[in-house]
Parts: sequence; structure tokens; C-alpha cells
Amino acid sequence: MNATAKATTDNAQKLEAAYASVSDTYRGKTDDLYAACRDMRKTTRVYEGDFIAKFLGVPTNAGLQTKPTYAVFQYQDVMNVLKDANTFTSSFILEGMGKVWDGLMILGMDGEAHRKVRSLLQPAFMPENVNKWRPKIDRVAREDFLQPLVPNKKADLMEMGLHFPVRAMYALVGFPEDKPDQYNQYATWALSMLAANQLDKTKAEEGRRIAAIAVKSLYDALMEQVQRRRAEGATGDDLITRLMNAEYEGHKLDDHEVATFARSLLPAAGETTTRTFSAAMTFLLTVPGLIDRVRNDRNLVAKLIDEAVRFEPSSTFKVRETSADVQIGDVLIPKGSFVQCMVAAANRDESAFENPDVFDIDRRQKPSFGFGFGPHMCIGQFVAKLELNCAINGILDLFPNVRLDPEQPAPKIEGAHLRGAKSVHVIWD
Repeated sequence: MNATAKATTDNAQKLEAAYASVSDTYRGKTDDLYAACRDMRKTTRVYEGDFIAKFLGVPTNAGLQTKPTYAVFQYQDVMNVLKDANTFTSSFILEGMGKVWDGLMILGMDGEAHRKVRSLLQPAFMPENVNKWRPKIDRVAREDFLQPLVPNKKADLMEMGLHFPVRAMYALVGFPEDKPDQYNQYATWALSMLAANQLDKTKAEEGRRIAAIAVKSLYDALMEQVQRRRAEGATGDDLITRLMNAEYEGHKLDDHEVATFARSLLPAAGETTTRTFSAAMTFLLTVPGLIDRVRNDRNLVAKLIDEAVRFEPSSTFKVRETSADVQIGDVLIPKGSFVQCMVAAANRDESAFENPDVFDIDRRQKPSFGFGFGPHMCIGQFVAKLELNCAINGILDLFPNVRLDPEQPAPKIEGAHLRGAKSVHVIWD
């Protein structure tokens, strides 16, 4: 094995190990997340206490901060919290996960600072701009991942599901496409940044150390590309160049801001897309008759993805902090409290969705919260959906009669948070 091949293999293994570590951290202690959420949604509008720690046993982006904590479960309550960024704020994230991020983290911004940064970044991620990337994403999916598998007539789709979003997103960011071995290293750093989140205090210091190294390493790699684009005149269509050329109310991002904000977008670039891919493929292959419908009508791919995000959101909760005393139902929540929005409960609320525990791509479209809601709604959701769309269409085109491998375990979606299936074994003709 030559040096390049060895580096590619080593970095791929590092990425797989980092992904598995994140999955283990957020696996939690409940075997039936939806039953726990359903019971609370029906009996307790506002839970007084740390529901996530007590029932799920996973860390949140609040880190190890201790404040009065409440949880909400109903669709309308979750929507109301997420859309009111003035009363329910996010800056506490900079004291938890954001401590190692140099403070420039859009997830942890509030008020006017968040509005300005969001207005600068948002245009690069709107559908009309994201769709210009479709040919590149489609080529990466088919040529780099799917076509080499065709002769094998069998595969674990999650091997592609982990590596494809990384390769696609990092190519879109602007990293050189002739060095794919580096993508896995960059993605490993992005996932390692999540190590700053720990429930166990004995692991917190080591987690922050690992995260700090990853944050610095990825920043340096991005800054190199930013400076290269600047020297070349910033004329391309990659994400770095789009951010460099973005302007709002006379303000443009400097090189540090471009590198820092690009870095803050990358942990979810692989994480969310990979887990949603596992859910979408699981339902496509297990719901009776669904794959034939989708194969024959590709307009249904988008509905498949949207229903997967509702039915099995990879991110099962969002946390906010109250900036003032606020009343929800019969409970007065004091200023400075954490409010845990249980997305997994709200996405299956009977008051919002008919037969919510049934996977149904024909249901009437209504907002769900898998990508968040309101001012902090996931800025990269259209990129994720486009990647998923290209991958699913490629599988249907290139793997005739694709179906679950009867000799392998069926896919199982699990985890109290960051849910997904470890493997999706398939065969084709």
C-alpha cells in the first residue's frame, strides 16, 4: 500500500471511530424514546426538572452548566419557544460547547448580532443558490461512491452514508478535490469538536482538550483555503468564496470570520446528513410498497426525506434559556432557566399530525422541527436535502431491485439523541 492509500485508509478509520464515539456519547439510557416523550406529552405540559439528564442520559449544548431546567413536549409549545429568540435565547451555548469556538458560533448568537450574521450567511444557502451545486454533488455520489459498488451487488449503505456527505460538503466548501484523503481528517476534526459536550465531569476536561485541538486544526485548514481564494480574486462558486463576497448593510466578513463561520457549519455537514440518510433508506426499504412508488415517481424523494426528518429527527431536542420570566401553561419559568424543547415529542404530537406514529409520505405537509425552527433554523438544511436527494436517486438508478440483505441484520434506528442506524445492508440484481 502506497503512502497516499495508507493515509486515505487511516483517515477513513479515524472518521469512522469519531462518528462511533459521538453515537456512543448520545446513545443515552432509554430504549423507547418515543414512549417516554408520548407519556410526558399527554400528562405533563411542562416538566419541572432536567428531563434530558433524567430520562435520556445524554449531554446538551449547555455543557456542565447548572440552572433551573424545564422541558416542553407539545407541538405548539415547542414552536412558540423556537420562534421567539428574544425570550428564549441561545448565547448560553458559548459557555458550554462554544467555549472552545472563539465565541464566533452562529448557534450561540442572539439579537442583532445573530440577525446580521445570519443575513450575511443565508443567501449562500438558499435553494436557488444551493441547486447550482447539484451537478457536483450528483457526480460525487455516483462516480466516487455508487458506480464502484455496482459489480459487488451488495453493500452496507452506511459506509457511503458516512463518507459521501463529507466528501460532497468539503468539496462545496472549497477544499481541493484531488486530495480526498484529507476530507476524512477534516471531518474527524469536525466531529471531535463535539467532544466538548460531556455529562461525566471526569471526561469533560479531556473532551475540551480534544475539541480545542480539533477546532484549531480545522480553522488552520480553512484559513489556508480562505487566503488562497483571496489571493486568486475570490471568483469561484464554492462556499468560502460565497462567504467572502457576501455583503449586508455594508459589512463583509473578514478572513477570520469566513474561516470561523465555515468551521462552525461543518460538524453538522456530515453528522445530520448521515443520520437522516440512514433513516430515509431504512423506511424506503421497509415500508411495504414504498420503494416501488418512489422509484417510479422521483418527485416523492423530497417527501420521503421530509417525512424521515419528522418521524426520526436526528436531533431529538433543542435547548434555550429564558431572558425573562415566562408562563407556559400553569408553570411560571423564571428568567435564566433552561427550556428543553423535545423535538421527538412535538414531531409526533397528535394535535399537529394525523396518525403521527405512522411513516406516511402522503401526509399533509406541516412544519416539523428536525432542522429546528425560527431564527436558528438549520442554515444548511437545503444542502443536506440536496445531498440526500442525489444519493437516493443514484441508488435507485444504479442498484436494480435494491432491497434489504436477508442474510444481514435489519437496520435499527437508535439513540436518545443524534439518532440513526449503524448499518443498512442491501443487495441488488
